[in-house]
Amino acid sequence: MRVLTVGGAMIDTIAVIANERIERMTMRNADASFLLLEQGRKNEADEISTHCGGGAVNAAVAMARLGHDVAALIKLGPDARAETILRRLEDEGVSTRYAMRDPRAPTGASVLISAHDRNAAIFTFRGANTLLEPHDLKKEAFAARLVYVSSLSNESAECFPSIVAHAKSEGALVAVNPGIRQLSLRQNPFRDSIGKIDILAINRDEADALVPLLVAYGGEGGTQSEHSNGTTLPYLARRGFVMGGFELSMFGFFSRVLSLGPKWVVVTDGNRGAYVGSQSGCLFCPAVPVDITGSAGAGDAFNATFACCIAASVPVEDAALCAATNAASVVTHLDTQTGLLRQPELQARVAKVRESIDFIHWPL
Repeated sequence: MRVLTVGGAMIDTIAVIANERIERMTMRNADASFLLLEQGRKNEADEISTHCGGGAVNAAVAMARLGHDVAALIKLGPDARAETILRRLEDEGVSTRYAMRDPRAPTGASVLISAHDRNAAIFTFRGANTLLEPHDLKKEAFAARLVYVSSLSNESAECFPSIVAHAKSEGALVAVNPGIRQLSLRQNPFRDSIGKIDILAINRDEADALVPLLVAYGGEGGTQSEHSNGTTLPYLARRGFVMGGFELSMFGFFSRVLSLGPKWVVVTDGNRGAYVGSQSGCLFCPAVPVDITGSAGAGDAFNATFACCIAASVPVEDAALCAATNAASVVTHLDTQTGLLRQPELQARVAKVRESIDFIHWPL
């Protein structure tokens, strides 16, 4: 299957800090924790390493390892970081013919601080990722079965409608994983194109950011989730989505998004599992239990795997389980790509965990 990924390319520097060397503060009335760094103090690290990352690069590597013919449309700077990313893509069999070098800014970079539960704090320099322009979108690049659009940084988000339009004109299935800035500060381009999106994949925080837009279309509320056998509901089914004083139940959220055009809506919630909404109802897929080394890249692995499965006409439940299994492998490693599985290993692991995964289905 021919696939194009569009979006971010980064060099990630990951610092692993022992728990006793960095304090953590967790809010009691909110889903937030904070790592506290003392100003002016040198902190010892257990390890510092450098890796390739970024949404489009992570997705491209994931899809190439699943056996697909993948190209990445990305913006890089005129520097050594760009050379590292290009070599990595070529080593993974990802075409770099649409990878562009722009002299106006360095290649993007991130610093990840990993401590305590290994849900890393991330400092991001977006660099050349912000410089995508309409003339960079070559028509021939979009002649693919699947076009996967990761988060677009700053001004690059203005290209989102053109990217989606190019993909649809070539008959591609369009899967998008927009970032929270794209859904809040630069919401208009996303809003104008949502009707042409086939798969919308976001995390819980990004789903919260969509609530004001969805309320404007259909009001607050929505029916609450119920489990027929009386067992405890998964966390997000109880919590719903909240932003700016507006609230939507999980069912209200999925119903409103699906009414705007997407055929599948994925909401990931870290180690609490993931939800998929479609016209056939809502599916909850628990996270595959593993010992977590680092959480970075899990969402990219889940979303890229799910999109490939759907593009290949795999049933939704099987697609979600494949995605959860690949994401679980990623979080057993520090970086975003080492744990990405090749197709035979993915299928073998799915077969091992299938019987232990309790899906929940609700009608919408």
